[in-house]
Amino acid sequence: MITRRNFAAIAGAGSLGAVMGAGVTPAVAQQKEESTFERIMRTKKLRIGAVAGAAPYYMKDLSTGKWGGFYIDLSQALADELEAELEITETTWGNSVLDLQAGKIDIFFGLNPTPKRALVIDFSVPVFNNAFTMIGRKGLDLKTWEQFNDPNIRISVDAGSSQDQVATRLCPKAQISRFKTADEAAAALMAGRVDAQCIVMMLSLTMTKKNPNLGNVIIPTPVFATTSNAGFRREADKTWRDYVNTWIEFNKGLGLIRSVIVKNMELVGISEADMAGITL
Repeated sequence: MITRRNFAAIAGAGSLGAVMGAGVTPAVAQQKEESTFERIMRTKKLRIGAVAGAAPYYMKDLSTGKWGGFYIDLSQALADELEAELEITETTWGNSVLDLQAGKIDIFFGLNPTPKRALVIDFSVPVFNNAFTMIGRKGLDLKTWEQFNDPNIRISVDAGSSQDQVATRLCPKAQISRFKTADEAAAALMAGRVDAQCIVMMLSLTMTKKNPNLGNVIIPTPVFATTSNAGFRREADKTWRDYVNTWIEFNKGLGLIRSVIVKNMELVGISEADMAGITL
């Protein structure tokens, strides 16, 4: 039985349906989360993460606070293309993914894609390829990953990095010590607390050039390599990721990325001929 009250309720619902059908929606339904690309274009600010003490990727002058390194140069070139101001937030390799997820930064250059990371963030196309190496203490004559995979061998890594993951996978029998930064892992090697430090070639060449007493660069066989990519916050709108991918490929073709990397490596005494394990 339809009472007057029921009829009024039905009529009211019908009126609301007509309004909804006419394209008028509640304010909440009209709200749309701003994408990373939209925010950059609105604010004209590009926010990146950078890691102190990670030459030649990132370098910070402690006296002036000024940043350098080839990923800073590439980020500045990207910001210039967008006509945006570059804002740099200091982070660590391990925290960079969390900073992307939290929306603190828009992009982070220098991440190696791993299945675990791919569950929570997106990646760009590769910027360059980088071989995994060991910096071995003086007198350490090991040449293969299997030789490093020994209970008597002590290996240092920076926790959460790609070298942490590769050492864990390829040298499960070895004694692996994990440190907050690559510099701390190198200090353990220098102090004789470990026999070798697992680190990608771009960094091992730079570190041993700066401090020859640290050890010798070993490229264990078979050669394993990773790519260095940019990371992005996972979001439905892929405009920002697609734009950066196009920018990277375009500037590879123009030679910008190669020239920026070579220039920064030469600043720390590494020639292009020294980078045999790096594909630019």
